[in-house]
Amino acid sequence: MNKPDNISYRWVVLVVAFITLVLGYAIRNCFSVFYPAIVEAFGWQRGNTALIFSISIIVYGLSAPLAGGLVDRFSPRVILPIGAVILGGGMALCSQADTQWEFYIFYGVLVAIGLSMSGWTTLTTIVSRWFVNNQGLSFGVMTAGFGSSLVYATVAQFLISTFGWKTACVIIGGSATVIIVPLCALFMRRRHTRSDDSPDAAINSSASGNPKNSNAADVPDEAERKWSETTWTLARAIKTYRYWLLFFIGFCHLGIAEYIAIAHQVYFFRDAGYSPMLAANIYSTFGIAFVLGTLFSFASDRLGREIVFNTGCLLCAAAVFLLLFIKDPSRPWMGFLYAVLFGSGMGIAAPVFFTMVADLFLGRHFGSIQGSIIFGISLSGATSPWLGGFLHDKTGSYFSTYLLMLGSLLLCLLLMRFVEPHKLKPVVKSKKRS
Repeated sequence: MNKPDNISYRWVVLVVAFITLVLGYAIRNCFSVFYPAIVEAFGWQRGNTALIFSISIIVYGLSAPLAGGLVDRFSPRVILPIGAVILGGGMALCSQADTQWEFYIFYGVLVAIGLSMSGWTTLTTIVSRWFVNNQGLSFGVMTAGFGSSLVYATVAQFLISTFGWKTACVIIGGSATVIIVPLCALFMRRRHTRSDDSPDAAINSSASGNPKNSNAADVPDEAERKWSETTWTLARAIKTYRYWLLFFIGFCHLGIAEYIAIAHQVYFFRDAGYSPMLAANIYSTFGIAFVLGTLFSFASDRLGREIVFNTGCLLCAAAVFLLLFIKDPSRPWMGFLYAVLFGSGMGIAAPVFFTMVADLFLGRHFGSIQGSIIFGISLSGATSPWLGGFLHDKTGSYFSTYLLMLGSLLLCLLLMRFVEPHKLKPVVKSKKRS
């Protein structure tokens, strides 16, 4: 086996991260399919039932900085398997739940803590240290793993229809644990580097105009050099306005818009008259489009982060606007068009967003900084699914929910104009005239 510090080993790490993301986030992203089944089984209101998902998101967000701190200090071969056991066990225990508070504990707390330890914060912290110069590529692949988990909606619906929702919980939770634990224990490694080959050194070397990593045409200006030479900690990051702009972009885009869609998407179409399986197929199409969208995220390494992110954000806004006109199942192609637009838009924008965070704050304390950004996403992600269900219960439709999603996406476009990451970490270098 290759040495863990061999740079070619990074592809092994990336593949394991991809598989872990698919199986881990399948448990959370399948909630949209389990949601109607639980409502029908117990006769609960949508708002109170959606609170299960909301609690899961807020606990996930609260534990994300802790998970980032743990992986900054301890071996991922320990952190990831423990998280996978908690994650899969929590999902399996949902099969024994008969009251809302049991769902709140098993799914809302256990699943969330397990996913935080074995999910995005931990994995991106590890992978980013292997792909210092190809962040757009690596984040695109990992986000494709998240998108692939959305395709599990069809699998989950099949299991629910065939065996019932309780057995489906056991199958999905158990399979995730059985696969993730040995993979991460055997193959996941933190990059061990010489001091002059560490991510911090690589970044600072490039920023200082070292001929080994840059050419004379790419010598940064004073602001770029000063930013790159800063050893970023969470305490330093939160004192910058760019951190807070990224925080609120994640809050609106990945928190409000994405989480409402994940939690309520199946219900969007079932309310319009679509069959449960057709609604689940649209959800899976959303996942496939998400994966395809991530394939274009690497273009941000060439075209610039803002251009690619804004393109994805506009596609998402167009998709939500289309939802306003879906009233019945007479034109099912509209549902699939929505799924393609929203999925590809999210697939493009999400990895670029996290790449921007890495561009600006990558270093020894990146896990804590990344975790705090995810906490912001989770703050809105915790309340928005409940709010979507509450607004439906009060108004009898999702119209106001769609407006909330649309407004959040448009706000992201405005905030991005002030982040301007290219001024501090340009990925598109223009040659200076001699």
